[in-house]
Amino acid sequence: MAKKTQPQDTKKKAVAARKPAKQAAASKASKPDGAAAKPAAKKRPVAAGPAGKSERRAFPIVGIGASAGGFEALEEFLKAVPADSGMAYVVVQHLDPNHKGALPELLQRMTPMRVAQVVHGMAVEPGCVYVIPPNKDMTLHHGVLHLAPPEAPHGLRLPIDIFFRSLANDREQLAIGVILSGMGSDGTLGLRAIKDNAGLTLAQKPDTAKFDGMPRSAIDSQVCDIVGPAGELPGRILSFLQHTPVTLPDAEVEVQAQSALDKILLLLRVQTGHDFSLYKKSTLYRRIERRMGIHQLDRIVSYARFLRDNPQEVDLLFKELLIGVTNFFRDPDAWDMLRNQALPALFAAAPAGRNLRAWVTGCSTGEEAYSLAIVFKEALEKAKPQGRFSLQIYATDLDHTAIDKARQGNYPSNIAADVSPERLNRFFVANDNGYTVGKEIREMVIFAPQNVIMDPPFTKLDILSCRNLMIYLGPELQKKLLPLFHY
Repeated sequence: MAKKTQPQDTKKKAVAARKPAKQAAASKASKPDGAAAKPAAKKRPVAAGPAGKSERRAFPIVGIGASAGGFEALEEFLKAVPADSGMAYVVVQHLDPNHKGALPELLQRMTPMRVAQVVHGMAVEPGCVYVIPPNKDMTLHHGVLHLAPPEAPHGLRLPIDIFFRSLANDREQLAIGVILSGMGSDGTLGLRAIKDNAGLTLAQKPDTAKFDGMPRSAIDSQVCDIVGPAGELPGRILSFLQHTPVTLPDAEVEVQAQSALDKILLLLRVQTGHDFSLYKKSTLYRRIERRMGIHQLDRIVSYARFLRDNPQEVDLLFKELLIGVTNFFRDPDAWDMLRNQALPALFAAAPAGRNLRAWVTGCSTGEEAYSLAIVFKEALEKAKPQGRFSLQIYATDLDHTAIDKARQGNYPSNIAADVSPERLNRFFVANDNGYTVGKEIREMVIFAPQNVIMDPPFTKLDILSCRNLMIYLGPELQKKLLPLFHY
């Protein structure tokens, strides 16, 4: 039960106009690392949220995560935000649960925007700053903030990850995540969710942070689109929004931009050896337009030219297209069904003591392959079948970097948001940087790079897992893969 690290296309195609940010506010924004200086471009409308959602929701929401040393960084950030940016800002800071929060009053001195401490059921509006209260977890649903008691009051608290994940699901490409000074790794998984949903991710430059643990964790996990001093990040956000084109349906992409897309796909194929030409055009264009916004380029033709002159950007776009939508035990109900129904049925049907084989396609950084191994162990103990069954898992992905990380089996401490304490204690080994998958589970999985479309498949399988792959592929590739999996 794995997902494929491929381009993301979970959104509906209809788009609505949203207000562009003010041009003047972004004129001072510095360029991303490695980007050539470009003249100021005219404003472009920014794609709004999926069709069917209320017009009130059609504006970006910026989630800001901070911890130790975060007050100074918040001060720098908010002082650089114009009052008429057209966005809302939600601050999630690690706060002492036993003290009354004074953060809203302090932040109000730094910005002309209205600052409010969140109360349950508060609707988010542009031009406002919202601050999480002490001793609460917070989520966003349909543009409304919801508070709840902490899920782990005496253990590892991850309020930034919790909010960022809900922000990604609720706002999709209108979600923006910012990580400022702090210790630990809270926020890294949340940024990944935002990036998976085509939102924008930023982190404070570590050498400008009072405590660099949180920004460095996000940067090392390769989930940050932009890195810079806290005071420069608002300008980067505004500049990105001004230069992000409207997402187009497949038909319009082919009419307006097919020639430029063909050039981009050729550059990708020559430099990486992988052909994306049969992927959905709207999916490709959505990921390309994010890179265009980061580099302040308005036209896909200009981006094709930029790619030709900057080979490093080709690799970055390739990574952009390999979206790792994964975490441990993603969609818990599916794992419960596998453990309680599917695997016991397989034990009952297979000869006693048989060595079973599984193939996890699109394994990304390994979380779902290891989840399968853990669930298999738990199902064995629960079902107590006749004989000694074993499971060999072959986990493959197009991304060599992801495969290397999967083989190491090292994950940050915030996987505790997805892995129960019982599973952490039994199947993982704690270390200074987080957790390592235990030897018993690692030995069940063989990781290998593979292009599922072109390379030979695994055979004689008992379990085949393919999640979140087909939606990125055009009909021609879908028709090719299904018979392959059946074979």
